[in-house]
Amino acid sequence: ASNNNTVGILNVAVSTQTDPYTPDVPEDVINSAIGDFGKWQFQLTLFLSLLNIPCTWHIFALTFQGASQDFWCTIPASLSTLTLDQWKNLSSISGVPYNPCNILDLDYSLPYSTLLNIRRDVTAVRPCLQWTYDSSSFGHTIISEWDLVCSNSSLESLAEMVFLLGVAFGGFFSGLVSDKFGRKKALMGSLVFQLVLGVLVAISPWFELYLVVRFFLGFFCVSIVFSGFVLCMELVGGKWLTIMGVMYLFPVPVGYIAISGIAYYSHNWRLLQWVITIPTIFFLTLWWIMPESPRWLVSMGRNKEAMKILGDAAKFNSRKLPLNLEKLLKESVLSTNQDVGKKVQVMDLWRTPLIRLISFVQYIIWFSVYLVYYGLVLNLSNIGGDVYLNTIISGIVEFPAIVISIFILLKMGRRRPLCLTTLGAGLACLMTLGFAPGSFITISLAMVGKFAISSSNVIIPIYTAELFPTKMRNLGVGASSVPAGVALILIPYLWHMQSINIHFPMGLLGVVGVLGGLSVLLLPDTTGLADNLHQLENDVPIQTPLVSTPIKRRKLNLWRKPYA
Repeated sequence: ASNNNTVGILNVAVSTQTDPYTPDVPEDVINSAIGDFGKWQFQLTLFLSLLNIPCTWHIFALTFQGASQDFWCTIPASLSTLTLDQWKNLSSISGVPYNPCNILDLDYSLPYSTLLNIRRDVTAVRPCLQWTYDSSSFGHTIISEWDLVCSNSSLESLAEMVFLLGVAFGGFFSGLVSDKFGRKKALMGSLVFQLVLGVLVAISPWFELYLVVRFFLGFFCVSIVFSGFVLCMELVGGKWLTIMGVMYLFPVPVGYIAISGIAYYSHNWRLLQWVITIPTIFFLTLWWIMPESPRWLVSMGRNKEAMKILGDAAKFNSRKLPLNLEKLLKESVLSTNQDVGKKVQVMDLWRTPLIRLISFVQYIIWFSVYLVYYGLVLNLSNIGGDVYLNTIISGIVEFPAIVISIFILLKMGRRRPLCLTTLGAGLACLMTLGFAPGSFITISLAMVGKFAISSSNVIIPIYTAELFPTKMRNLGVGASSVPAGVALILIPYLWHMQSINIHFPMGLLGVVGVLGGLSVLLLPDTTGLADNLHQLENDVPIQTPLVSTPIKRRKLNLWRKPYA
């Protein structure tokens, strides 16, 4: 009981010196003891950020593993001396573009000269049963191994969809696990599963097994990304919440660039899978390096464990812990026994009016950002040219967006930049409707949209992490990833809508971007990380489109319900 009574609501907000848009907040006890950022935080956040690279590889791998290849119906052994052009001419209807899915209904055991004479009167075709693939660009792919062409061509989109479906479920359920059992256990457990599942993908003998394993691989990849991000945010304080929250995603474009080179030289989907899976082994050593989040331990009433970690951190940072640190933790309690030690539940995301508003609007924003971001990424990959080079350029474009995001977040808060970048991306997409697809102006506008939404993609996890209190932070971020996963599932099929209207995909992305950007204005700006709902509702400032002066939530007690 004594231990529970000592656990309080530690204000871990960014100080007013680093954020002129927030009101005065109490001092952060944990970071005042170990420092906002030092050698201890640098080492751990660096390791955590590097976890993004293998996750990015697995997410992006299908771009090369399932790349479209030129293919044709296999030349019969009796006609093996024919050139490819001769075979295509012989097996297709005269005057009709070659269709590798069907061949003229002829007896191809006959001599070539005889077939040339009788084909003129034949118009009937029969399905091709075996194909040959051009492996010059991508080598051996899942398309060529399992013949995902013609009547089976839709299975390629299914392969991408099941992985992204795993991402949708993984973000949500990993949040529950992380908030209940801790960031470290969720992270390390997911790394083990990522390694095992990555190997199973590489040795999978059947496409059906490949689909199932890819689903769970997506599930645990997103768990690593979100658990690592939340842990990263809970290790630092002050302005470093913003800086490291952004820098955590810096290895993502590095992953894009790296996998382009790996795929180019591997030239085989199974070899590529092995290469992007093996590095996970080295990350398993983080079990002996990475501590549990002290903030999570305190929120769960495990003060002794938190004190030991804080002692190690202070020593590594060449600081001395205050002798009365435990007393300071007790004095930081804003409400005795306020949700201390309680198990987090999904319904906690809807318990009070403020947290309901945050949850609902976050779902809209995450759906919008992910649909526009990955919709544009897919569109840029279809502009023509070398896919390896396009992937590298797509990664390079993200570097300035990430760096610029640090400065605008430090100067403008969270809400305003997220609104402007998402809205700007949507408007850029809508502006393409006035120009011909594939034109220089259209591609330039798409690049502007990609740049803007890349910044949104960096801002949104930081903003979301700061809007949810410690005990439900991973759950909140994970639940927000569910609509993001739904958006990802729609992406493979979005560009099929060009058959309705050539401008439909970009128009839809534009409308979604604008709506998502405007919905940000319904949320409050943040002062940093909150440890529980009581602190969140009392210290999170409200800024509406009509009110620019922060107003503390405690003035709205008439409609706030207590957390119980």
